[in-house]
Amino acid sequence: MARPKLPLEGGCRCGEVRIRISAPPLLTMACHCTGCQRMTGGPYSLSVAIPAEGFEVIQGEPTLGGLRAELKHFCCPSCLSWMFTKMPGMDWFVNVRAMMLDDVSWFTPFVETMTSEMLPWAQTPAPHSYPKFPPMEAFGALTAEFAALPD
Repeated sequence: MARPKLPLEGGCRCGEVRIRISAPPLLTMACHCTGCQRMTGGPYSLSVAIPAEGFEVIQGEPTLGGLRAELKHFCCPSCLSWMFTKMPGMDWFVNVRAMMLDDVSWFTPFVETMTSEMLPWAQTPAPHSYPKFPPMEAFGALTAEFAALPD
C-alpha cells in the first residue's frame, strides 16, 4: 500500500468547501451498510480515519446532513457532497470520505464493515472484514497493523 504525501487536501464537488489533512491516516475503510449505500448512491462508502488534530476545514462552512441524531455527517451546503463524519463520543478522529481528496491514488480499504448488509457482488480487497463494526477493543491492533504496512 502506498502512503499518502502529507498534507492532503480535498474538496466537495463544487469546490465551495475545502479540507486539509496533516496527520497520517489511522485506517482506511469501506462501509457496506445500507445507510452508506443510500448516502453515496453506491455499494459502499470509502473513508479514511484521520486523527482529529490532523484535520481542518480550510474553506467554506460545511452543514449537517444525513442522520443528525446518530452521527454528524457534514456536507457542502451548495452541492450537498457528503464530505466527512464525526461520531459522538469518538472525537479523537474524523472519518473523511476518501473520494473528497484530490489524490486518492494511494487509497485501498484496509477494513470493511457491515458486510452483513453488503451487496453480494460488492467485493473489496480489504484484508479485514466485519459483519457489523469491529469491536472497540480491536481498533488498537487494527491501527497498529495499518501503521506498520510497508509503503
